[in-house]
Amino acid sequence: MNHPGFFDIAGPFTLADIAAATNSEVARGADAGRTLTGVRPLSEAQAQHLSFFENRKYLPQLRETGAGACLVSAPFADRVPADTVALVCKAPYRAFALALHLFYPDALRSKASPGGERELVSASAVIEDGAEIEPGAVIGPEARIGRGSRIAAGCVIGYRVSIGRDCTIGPLTSVVHALVGDRVILHAGVRIGQDGFGFAMGKEGHLKVPQIGRVIIQDDVEIGANSTVDRGALKDTIIGEGTKIDNLVQIGHNVVIGRHCVIVGQVGISGSTELGDFVVMGGQSGAVGHIKIGNGAQIAGGSHPKNDVPPGAVMAGTPARPFKQWAREVAAISRLSRRPSERGDDEPEGA
Repeated sequence: MNHPGFFDIAGPFTLADIAAATNSEVARGADAGRTLTGVRPLSEAQAQHLSFFENRKYLPQLRETGAGACLVSAPFADRVPADTVALVCKAPYRAFALALHLFYPDALRSKASPGGERELVSASAVIEDGAEIEPGAVIGPEARIGRGSRIAAGCVIGYRVSIGRDCTIGPLTSVVHALVGDRVILHAGVRIGQDGFGFAMGKEGHLKVPQIGRVIIQDDVEIGANSTVDRGALKDTIIGEGTKIDNLVQIGHNVVIGRHCVIVGQVGISGSTELGDFVVMGGQSGAVGHIKIGNGAQIAGGSHPKNDVPPGAVMAGTPARPFKQWAREVAAISRLSRRPSERGDDEPEGA
Protein backbone atom coordinates (compact mmCIF):
# COMPACT_ATOMS: atom_id res chain seq x y z
CA MET A 1 0.00 0.00 0.00
CA ASN A 2 1.29 3.44 -0.91
CA HIS A 3 0.86 5.26 2.40
CA PRO A 4 1.03 9.09 2.54
CA GLY A 5 2.84 9.13 5.89
CA PHE A 6 1.87 10.59 9.24
CA PHE A 7 3.81 13.86 9.47
CA ASP A 8 4.12 16.83 7.13
CA ILE A 9 7.66 17.82 6.22
CA ALA A 10 8.85 21.43 5.95
CA GLY A 11 11.59 22.74 3.70
CA PRO A 12 13.62 22.37 1.62
CA PHE A 13 16.34 24.12 3.61
CA THR A 14 19.79 25.31 2.65
CA LEU A 15 22.88 24.12 4.45
CA ALA A 16 23.15 27.64 5.87
CA ASP A 17 19.60 27.34 7.29
CA ILE A 18 20.39 23.95 8.80
CA ALA A 19 23.70 25.13 10.25
CA ALA A 20 21.99 28.10 11.91
CA ALA A 21 19.25 25.89 13.37
CA THR A 22 21.68 23.25 14.67
CA ASN A 23 24.56 25.43 15.93
CA SER A 24 26.91 23.81 13.44
CA GLU A 25 29.41 25.05 10.86
CA VAL A 26 29.41 24.24 7.17
CA ALA A 27 32.73 22.70 6.17
CA ARG A 28 35.12 25.13 4.50
CA GLY A 29 34.69 25.27 0.75
CA ALA A 30 31.20 23.74 0.70
CA ASP A 31 28.26 25.48 -0.95
CA ALA A 32 26.15 26.81 1.93
CA GLY A 33 23.31 27.46 -0.52
CA ARG A 34 22.86 23.78 -1.34
CA THR A 35 19.39 22.58 -0.38
CA LEU A 36 18.28 19.41 1.39
CA THR A 37 14.74 18.06 1.44
CA GLY A 38 14.70 15.55 4.30
CA VAL A 39 16.48 13.48 6.94
CA ARG A 40 17.54 9.83 6.87
CA PRO A 41 19.81 7.41 8.77
CA LEU A 42 23.35 7.06 7.44
CA SER A 43 22.55 3.75 5.76
CA GLU A 44 19.55 5.11 3.84
CA ALA A 45 20.47 8.74 3.16
CA GLN A 46 20.87 10.01 -0.38
CA ALA A 47 22.17 13.25 -1.87
CA GLN A 48 19.08 15.25 -0.84
CA HIS A 49 19.15 14.10 2.79
CA LEU A 50 20.73 15.20 6.06
CA SER A 51 22.10 12.57 8.45
CA PHE A 52 24.26 12.49 11.60
CA PHE A 53 27.08 10.47 13.15
CA GLU A 54 27.83 10.12 16.86
CA ASN A 55 28.09 6.42 17.78
CA ARG A 56 31.45 4.91 16.74
CA LYS A 57 29.69 1.61 16.09
CA TYR A 58 28.32 3.17 12.92
CA LEU A 59 31.67 4.37 11.56
CA PRO A 60 31.47 1.94 8.60
CA GLN A 61 28.10 3.46 7.68
CA LEU A 62 29.59 6.96 7.86
CA ARG A 63 32.29 5.99 5.36
CA GLU A 64 29.69 4.58 2.96
CA THR A 65 26.83 7.06 3.40
CA GLY A 66 25.30 8.80 0.41
CA ALA A 67 23.96 11.71 2.49
CA GLY A 68 24.19 15.21 1.08
CA ALA A 69 25.31 16.48 4.49
CA CYS A 70 26.14 14.94 7.84
CA LEU A 71 26.23 16.45 11.32
CA VAL A 72 29.50 15.28 12.83
CA SER A 73 31.96 16.27 15.55
CA ALA A 74 35.31 17.76 14.55
CA PRO A 75 37.44 14.61 15.16
CA PHE A 76 35.38 12.70 12.57
CA ALA A 77 34.88 15.44 9.98
CA ASP A 78 37.62 14.00 7.78
CA ARG A 79 35.89 10.58 7.73
CA VAL A 80 32.89 11.99 5.81
CA PRO A 81 32.76 10.87 2.13
CA ALA A 82 33.87 13.34 -0.51
CA ASP A 83 30.33 13.95 -1.80
CA THR A 84 28.94 14.58 1.69
CA VAL A 85 29.23 17.99 3.35
CA ALA A 86 30.33 17.90 6.98
CA LEU A 87 28.31 20.10 9.33
CA VAL A 88 30.68 20.29 12.27
CA CYS A 89 29.23 20.59 15.77
CA LYS A 90 30.00 19.63 19.36
CA ALA A 91 27.05 17.29 19.92
CA PRO A 92 25.80 15.74 16.64
CA TYR A 93 22.82 13.89 18.14
CA ARG A 94 21.55 17.04 19.82
CA ALA A 95 22.13 18.96 16.60
CA PHE A 96 20.18 16.34 14.68
CA ALA A 97 17.30 16.68 17.14
CA LEU A 98 17.23 20.40 16.34
CA ALA A 99 17.26 19.57 12.62
CA LEU A 100 14.24 17.31 13.12
CA HIS A 101 12.45 20.17 14.85
CA LEU A 102 13.18 22.22 11.72
CA PHE A 103 12.03 19.64 9.17
CA TYR A 104 9.11 18.20 11.19
CA PRO A 105 7.67 21.02 13.33
CA ASP A 106 4.46 19.07 14.11
CA ALA A 107 6.09 15.75 15.06
CA LEU A 108 6.39 16.39 18.80
CA ARG A 109 2.77 15.36 19.31
CA SER A 110 1.28 12.02 18.37
CA LYS A 111 -1.65 12.22 15.97
CA ALA A 112 -4.78 10.43 16.99
CA SER A 113 -6.62 13.14 15.08
CA PRO A 114 -5.44 16.47 13.63
CA GLY A 115 -8.25 18.15 15.59
CA GLY A 116 -11.64 19.57 14.74
CA GLU A 117 -13.36 16.19 14.52
CA ARG A 118 -16.52 15.79 16.59
CA GLU A 119 -17.68 12.36 15.48
CA LEU A 120 -16.23 9.23 17.07
CA VAL A 121 -15.81 7.71 13.62
CA SER A 122 -14.34 10.21 11.17
CA ALA A 123 -16.22 10.75 7.94
CA SER A 124 -12.94 10.33 6.05
CA ALA A 125 -12.19 6.91 7.56
CA VAL A 126 -12.50 3.95 5.19
CA ILE A 127 -14.23 1.00 6.86
CA GLU A 128 -14.81 -2.09 4.75
CA ASP A 129 -18.08 -3.98 4.85
CA GLY A 130 -18.05 -6.60 7.59
CA ALA A 131 -15.84 -4.64 9.99
CA GLU A 132 -17.33 -4.14 13.46
CA ILE A 133 -16.83 -0.95 15.46
CA GLU A 134 -18.01 -1.32 19.07
CA PRO A 135 -19.51 1.58 21.05
CA GLY A 136 -17.08 4.26 22.19
CA ALA A 137 -14.28 3.42 19.76
CA VAL A 138 -12.62 6.39 18.09
CA ILE A 139 -11.59 6.04 14.45
CA GLY A 140 -9.44 8.93 13.26
CA PRO A 141 -9.37 10.73 9.91
CA GLU A 142 -8.22 8.71 6.89
CA ALA A 143 -7.90 5.55 8.98
CA ARG A 144 -8.62 2.24 7.23
CA ILE A 145 -10.29 -0.79 8.85
CA GLY A 146 -10.37 -4.06 6.90
CA ARG A 147 -13.21 -6.52 6.40
CA GLY A 148 -13.87 -8.86 9.33
CA SER A 149 -11.93 -6.81 11.88
CA ARG A 150 -13.41 -5.92 15.26
CA ILE A 151 -12.47 -2.69 17.02
CA ALA A 152 -13.51 -3.08 20.67
CA ALA A 153 -15.08 -0.50 22.94
CA GLY A 154 -12.87 2.41 23.95
CA CYS A 155 -10.18 1.86 21.29
CA VAL A 156 -8.41 4.74 19.58
CA ILE A 157 -7.37 4.12 15.98
CA GLY A 158 -5.38 7.18 14.98
CA TYR A 159 -4.98 9.41 11.96
CA ARG A 160 -4.11 7.46 8.79
CA VAL A 161 -3.63 4.19 10.70
CA SER A 162 -4.33 1.08 8.65
CA ILE A 163 -5.80 -2.07 10.26
CA GLY A 164 -5.95 -5.14 8.01
CA ARG A 165 -8.62 -7.78 7.67
CA ASP A 166 -9.87 -10.21 10.35
CA CYS A 167 -8.02 -8.39 13.14
CA THR A 168 -9.13 -8.15 16.77
CA ILE A 169 -8.24 -4.90 18.54
CA GLY A 170 -9.02 -5.28 22.25
CA PRO A 171 -10.73 -2.84 24.61
CA LEU A 172 -8.98 0.46 25.39
CA THR A 173 -6.16 -0.25 22.95
CA SER A 174 -4.56 2.69 21.14
CA VAL A 175 -2.95 2.43 17.70
CA VAL A 176 -1.30 5.50 16.19
CA HIS A 177 1.34 5.97 13.46
CA ALA A 178 1.06 2.30 12.53
CA LEU A 179 0.26 -0.06 9.68
CA VAL A 180 -1.21 -3.35 10.89
CA GLY A 181 -1.51 -6.48 8.73
CA ASP A 182 -4.19 -9.17 8.56
CA ARG A 183 -5.33 -11.52 11.37
CA VAL A 184 -3.51 -9.49 14.02
CA ILE A 185 -4.68 -9.69 17.65
CA LEU A 186 -3.97 -6.81 20.01
CA HIS A 187 -5.24 -7.53 23.51
CA ALA A 188 -6.70 -5.05 25.97
CA GLY A 189 -4.64 -1.97 26.76
CA VAL A 190 -1.95 -2.48 24.10
CA ARG A 191 -0.22 0.75 23.05
CA ILE A 192 1.13 0.92 19.53
CA GLY A 193 2.97 3.82 17.90
CA GLN A 194 3.61 6.26 20.75
CA ASP A 195 6.87 8.21 20.90
CA GLY A 196 10.08 6.31 21.25
CA PHE A 197 12.24 7.29 24.23
CA GLY A 198 14.46 9.71 22.35
CA PHE A 199 16.25 12.56 24.12
CA ALA A 200 19.52 14.32 23.38
CA MET A 201 20.98 14.40 26.89
CA GLY A 202 23.08 17.36 27.99
CA LYS A 203 24.08 19.59 30.86
CA GLU A 204 21.62 22.20 29.67
CA GLY A 205 18.75 19.70 29.81
CA HIS A 206 17.35 16.85 27.76
CA LEU A 207 16.11 17.87 24.31
CA LYS A 208 13.22 15.82 22.96
CA VAL A 209 13.99 14.19 19.62
CA PRO A 210 10.96 14.07 17.29
CA GLN A 211 10.05 10.48 16.42
CA ILE A 212 9.02 10.42 12.75
CA GLY A 213 9.06 6.67 12.05
CA ARG A 214 6.17 4.21 12.07
CA VAL A 215 5.25 0.82 13.51
CA ILE A 216 4.77 -1.99 10.98
CA ILE A 217 2.97 -5.07 12.34
CA GLN A 218 2.88 -7.90 9.84
CA ASP A 219 0.26 -10.64 9.43
CA ASP A 220 -0.70 -13.11 12.20
CA VAL A 221 1.01 -11.25 15.05
CA GLU A 222 -0.48 -11.43 18.55
CA ILE A 223 0.41 -8.92 21.27
CA GLY A 224 -0.62 -9.41 24.90
CA ALA A 225 -2.37 -7.02 27.25
CA ASN A 226 -0.66 -3.77 28.26
CA SER A 227 2.35 -4.30 26.02
CA THR A 228 3.85 -1.31 24.22
CA VAL A 229 5.53 -0.87 20.84
CA ASP A 230 7.16 2.52 20.24
CA ARG A 231 7.27 3.97 16.76
CA GLY A 232 10.62 4.45 15.08
CA ALA A 233 12.76 7.54 15.40
CA LEU A 234 13.77 7.67 11.72
CA LYS A 235 13.36 4.06 10.58
CA ASP A 236 10.31 1.91 11.30
CA THR A 237 9.76 -0.39 14.25
CA ILE A 238 8.84 -3.75 12.70
CA ILE A 239 7.15 -6.84 14.17
CA GLY A 240 7.54 -9.79 11.80
CA GLU A 241 4.74 -12.09 10.72
CA GLY A 242 3.58 -14.78 13.11
CA THR A 243 5.40 -13.35 16.12
CA LYS A 244 3.71 -13.86 19.49
CA ILE A 245 4.25 -11.32 22.27
CA ASP A 246 3.06 -11.82 25.85
CA ASN A 247 1.66 -9.28 28.33
CA LEU A 248 3.67 -6.35 29.69
CA VAL A 249 6.38 -6.33 27.06
CA GLN A 250 8.20 -3.10 26.09
CA ILE A 251 9.58 -2.78 22.56
CA GLY A 252 11.63 0.35 21.89
CA HIS A 253 11.95 2.51 18.80
CA ASN A 254 13.59 1.15 15.64
CA VAL A 255 13.48 -2.43 16.94
CA VAL A 256 13.14 -5.07 14.22
CA ILE A 257 11.68 -8.42 15.28
CA GLY A 258 11.76 -11.24 12.75
CA ARG A 259 9.17 -13.85 11.84
CA HIS A 260 7.61 -16.27 14.33
CA CYS A 261 9.48 -15.04 17.39
CA VAL A 262 8.19 -15.68 20.92
CA ILE A 263 8.56 -12.83 23.43
CA VAL A 264 7.43 -13.78 26.95
CA GLY A 265 6.03 -11.46 29.64
CA GLN A 266 7.96 -8.49 31.04
CA VAL A 267 10.64 -8.56 28.36
CA GLY A 268 12.26 -5.23 27.47
CA ILE A 269 13.92 -4.71 24.09
CA SER A 270 15.90 -1.49 23.77
CA GLY A 271 15.97 0.74 20.72
CA SER A 272 17.52 -0.37 17.42
CA THR A 273 17.94 -3.99 18.51
CA GLU A 274 17.31 -6.56 15.75
CA LEU A 275 15.96 -10.06 16.30
CA GLY A 276 16.15 -12.70 13.58
CA ASP A 277 13.45 -15.28 12.85
CA PHE A 278 12.24 -17.79 15.48
CA VAL A 279 14.03 -16.07 18.37
CA VAL A 280 12.73 -16.87 21.87
CA MET A 281 13.12 -14.45 24.78
CA GLY A 282 12.11 -15.80 28.20
CA GLY A 283 10.21 -13.86 30.83
CA GLN A 284 11.89 -10.77 32.32
CA SER A 285 14.80 -11.00 29.89
CA GLY A 286 15.98 -7.96 28.01
CA ALA A 287 18.39 -6.69 25.40
CA VAL A 288 20.46 -3.52 25.31
CA GLY A 289 20.14 -1.32 22.25
CA HIS A 290 21.91 -1.65 18.91
CA ILE A 291 22.65 -5.39 19.06
CA LYS A 292 21.60 -8.27 16.80
CA ILE A 293 20.17 -11.57 18.02
CA GLY A 294 20.51 -14.23 15.34
CA ASN A 295 17.93 -16.60 13.89
CA GLY A 296 16.74 -19.28 16.29
CA ALA A 297 18.61 -17.92 19.30
CA GLN A 298 17.12 -18.45 22.77
CA ILE A 299 17.50 -16.02 25.66
CA ALA A 300 16.70 -17.62 29.03
CA GLY A 301 14.30 -15.93 31.43
CA GLY A 302 15.89 -13.12 33.43
CA SER A 303 18.90 -12.94 31.09
CA HIS A 304 20.29 -9.87 29.39
CA PRO A 305 22.62 -9.97 26.37
CA LYS A 306 24.78 -6.90 25.88
CA ASN A 307 26.53 -8.02 22.68
CA ASP A 308 25.43 -9.63 19.43
CA VAL A 309 24.09 -13.17 19.82
CA PRO A 310 24.98 -15.77 17.14
CA PRO A 311 22.23 -17.69 15.33
CA GLY A 312 21.04 -20.73 17.27
CA ALA A 313 22.82 -19.76 20.50
CA VAL A 314 21.24 -20.48 23.89
CA MET A 315 22.15 -17.71 26.34
CA ALA A 316 21.64 -17.22 30.08
CA GLY A 317 22.68 -14.87 32.87
CA THR A 318 23.51 -11.18 33.19
CA PRO A 319 25.40 -10.33 31.12
CA ALA A 320 24.22 -13.26 29.02
CA ARG A 321 26.73 -15.91 27.98
CA PRO A 322 26.37 -19.40 26.49
CA PHE A 323 24.04 -21.51 28.63
CA LYS A 324 26.58 -24.28 29.41
CA GLN A 325 29.17 -21.74 30.53
CA TRP A 326 26.58 -19.98 32.71
CA ALA A 327 25.52 -23.33 34.24
CA ARG A 328 29.14 -24.24 35.08
CA GLU A 329 29.66 -20.83 36.70
CA VAL A 330 26.52 -21.21 38.80
CA ALA A 331 27.59 -24.69 39.89
CA ALA A 332 31.09 -23.46 40.79
CA ILE A 333 29.73 -20.59 42.87
CA SER A 334 27.36 -23.00 44.59
CA ARG A 335 30.27 -25.29 45.55
CA LEU A 336 32.37 -22.37 46.81
CA SER A 337 29.51 -21.15 48.99
CA ARG A 338 29.28 -24.44 50.92
CA ARG A 339 31.09 -25.08 54.20
CA PRO A 340 34.24 -27.23 53.91
CA SER A 341 32.45 -30.13 55.59
CA GLU A 342 29.64 -29.88 53.09
CA ARG A 343 32.14 -29.89 50.21
CA GLY A 344 33.95 -32.91 51.63
CA ASP A 345 37.23 -30.94 52.00
CA ASP A 346 37.90 -32.41 55.50
CA GLU A 347 37.50 -36.02 54.44
CA PRO A 348 40.68 -38.11 55.12
CA GLU A 349 42.81 -39.03 52.17
CA GLY A 350 41.73 -42.27 50.55
CA ALA A 351 38.30 -42.24 52.18
